[in-house]
Amino acid sequence: MADLATRGAQVTAQITLTDDPKIRRHRGGRFTQDRIVVPATLTVLQTPASLGSPLRRGAAGRAIAVNTPVVVFAQGPEWSSLLPSQSLEVTARLAPATPGDLIGAVLLVRGSPRVLTSPSWIQAAAGTLRAGLRTAADVLPADQRGLLPGLVVGDVSRMDPQLTADLNEAGLSHLNAVSGANLAIVASAVLALSRLAGFPLALRAVLAAIAMIAFAVVARPSPSVLRALLMGMTAAIALGTGRTKDGVAALSASILLLILFDPELARSYGFALSVFATAGILLLAPRWRAHLTGPDPEETPAHADTHDHSAAENPTPTWADAASRLRDSAPYGAVASDPAGRGAGGSGSAGRGVVGSDWVVGGAATSDSAGRGAIGSDSVLRDGVASNSAADSAAFGAFTSDSAPHSDDADTPDVVLESQEPPSAPIRSSPGRGRRRLRLPRWAAEAVAVSAAAQAAVTPVLVLMSGQLTLVAIPANLLAGPAVAPATILGFVAALVAPLWPQAAQWLVIPAGYAVGWIILVAQWAVSMPLATLPWPGGLPGLGLLMVAVAVMIPVLRRRTWRTAALTMAAAALVVGLVVRPMAKPWPPPNWLMVVCDVGQGDGMVLAAGPGRGIVVDTGPDPVVMDRCLRRLDVRDVPLLLLTHPHADHVDGLPGVLRNRRVGAVIVSPQRVAPQESNRIATILARHRIPEWTPSSGSRWQLGPSEMTILAPDPAQGDAEGQGEGSLINNSSVVARVRWRAGSALLSGDIETEAQDALLRRLAPRADVLKVPHHGSRRLDPAFFASVGARAALISVGADNDYGHPAPSTIALLHRLGARVYRTDRAGDLAVIDQDGQLAVVARGP
Repeated sequence: MADLATRGAQVTAQITLTDDPKIRRHRGGRFTQDRIVVPATLTVLQTPASLGSPLRRGAAGRAIAVNTPVVVFAQGPEWSSLLPSQSLEVTARLAPATPGDLIGAVLLVRGSPRVLTSPSWIQAAAGTLRAGLRTAADVLPADQRGLLPGLVVGDVSRMDPQLTADLNEAGLSHLNAVSGANLAIVASAVLALSRLAGFPLALRAVLAAIAMIAFAVVARPSPSVLRALLMGMTAAIALGTGRTKDGVAALSASILLLILFDPELARSYGFALSVFATAGILLLAPRWRAHLTGPDPEETPAHADTHDHSAAENPTPTWADAASRLRDSAPYGAVASDPAGRGAGGSGSAGRGVVGSDWVVGGAATSDSAGRGAIGSDSVLRDGVASNSAADSAAFGAFTSDSAPHSDDADTPDVVLESQEPPSAPIRSSPGRGRRRLRLPRWAAEAVAVSAAAQAAVTPVLVLMSGQLTLVAIPANLLAGPAVAPATILGFVAALVAPLWPQAAQWLVIPAGYAVGWIILVAQWAVSMPLATLPWPGGLPGLGLLMVAVAVMIPVLRRRTWRTAALTMAAAALVVGLVVRPMAKPWPPPNWLMVVCDVGQGDGMVLAAGPGRGIVVDTGPDPVVMDRCLRRLDVRDVPLLLLTHPHADHVDGLPGVLRNRRVGAVIVSPQRVAPQESNRIATILARHRIPEWTPSSGSRWQLGPSEMTILAPDPAQGDAEGQGEGSLINNSSVVARVRWRAGSALLSGDIETEAQDALLRRLAPRADVLKVPHHGSRRLDPAFFASVGARAALISVGADNDYGHPAPSTIALLHRLGARVYRTDRAGDLAVIDQDGQLAVVARGP
């Protein structure tokens, strides 16, 4: 197999899909088709008779039975409807796998697949439920329509890229796909309902196990769901037998079994985040919560004696038993992790907890949602029955609880997976000191401790992944947590109901939409906060620096004097970051007229058109980046959008401009040299009912302080010329001149030598500011640059791009002509402002 892949052999193969096909959106270049990526198992391989096969002597041209995992890359809409377990026959070229990946090869499929078998009945049923929820969610707004199926059943096919980016940056990326926390909520809901129905303990455990397995099948077994499922099954067994289990031991066993079953999980960041967050909640949260609640000033020796006596009666005492006896009973509905979600059947103060609250607290998104939770929390999950018992749901939602064996007719905790942490605070303490300490209510301390513990535990993994620290993750999860359980339960019930009663499913997703709408608002608020993320070195150097920082912080925080000084310095730094710096260097700067957004390798500009309004010229390659640039400028209305030419680095950010904004009209080039891409843009605009204009040379618009005039191309001058298709498209760029009272700018798109020469001979435009064409490419006309006579040259270019932009020869020419050069890859966003009646350039900084 490896030899055939190295040689790029053309094969006919039979494969069995092992997951849902995922759409990978095209980025850059002139390729406009999305690609499909799906893991599969290669079962039959046939090479051409002309190609000697190393697999078996004389096997060339014959079918060979194999059993090898592969990754399939394909194109075409027919792949989207396929389900796991289906067998296909494809014609493909083999390519080597990435070193370290546990797959035999990569299959680059050509043409459409031939379907050999239907999906298994269980996968067909799961696909029907997923499709039903997706259809029912059509009644919701676009953002909610994409997030609800992703949160409930892991269907992210309609997720808005901007929303995904917001969730990642806010530390809420575990909510843009199903996670172990959702499994915990479903299992807890089943336990609560079965208890209310009066089912015996063993039957409740069986129903919980069935619910978890069914949910894992429907939602697809991501690494965090697998971890949660295995821990949940352990909890179910313990619940059914009345045994006490250790949460740390259950987590350790789950890790070992899963890695033995699927060794590739050892290299999965999503699995690592899930495990680290679970361990953090089990090991750190009990101590931190106890510290936040502080010693109880009302605790007396008599109370302590009572606790000691009950501990003595316990035949199998543990540290967790002692700890739970020292605590007040948890409020009804509380689960381990408030930020992780809400327990079923409990009150609004419920947290998500247990078996797997998947909690990703960091910036970078991974295909595997990171794990938040664990089996267990310090508080006990109530199932809605008006009693002070922990209920059998505690096996799925609590870190620790009373561990006395449970009998079917006794109103005591059924079973719990416990942490082996000793009590973090003695019972007998000074009442005076207890009163002086700032104490939080138990529910608040629980939520903060679990959130902080998960964040602290996953921070080293996040530093390795993305090289940043997410400072808003804890408050964002605290705010978003209460909405997770309602959205999960209502969404999952809607999925179950949809095949039988579609109208009822739509009624159910409406309140679920309110819940996910709150999550979206929290994410948008979090990313808008200053210092939402803190840059940090990535990889091993960043991890080493983090360890040094922690080693310094621990002794500092242990001493009151040092702690006070450190907190004072941190508060001063926060004031500087949140108050002083924005006042000293506001963005956008006052009297801004034009901003060149730092969109990477591409173009994206905004012209001032009045308060809250802006003319957008090109949209860059990334809708997320373009939307954030517009948000920084507070542009909510785009009366005019100019797309200079249909290359991806100028138009793929279009959805970011359209997001939550009104766009009046779109100007495109009259020269349709790329019909396929032009038609794609036209389809998007038609879907949003936005008119598309192809104005002639000389057309003019006055919007706010900006007057924009179209200079080129002129259809009367004939078709564009250039060296190859790429140059033809570049030379079809719309060129515009913008005038303000303080000066003018020439926006030249990506025109190259031929179009520059034609424009020079026809108009010879002059301007104070030149947006350098084609990112500073070496294909330029020096006479054109000299004729413009610009005092400032703005280059929109991506750092370390593969094109060599900007060319050193272009920079040297601009310097010889006396223009000052500004580059977005070095200075970030660039603003042209009116400074005392003259144009000036202000850089935002990288």
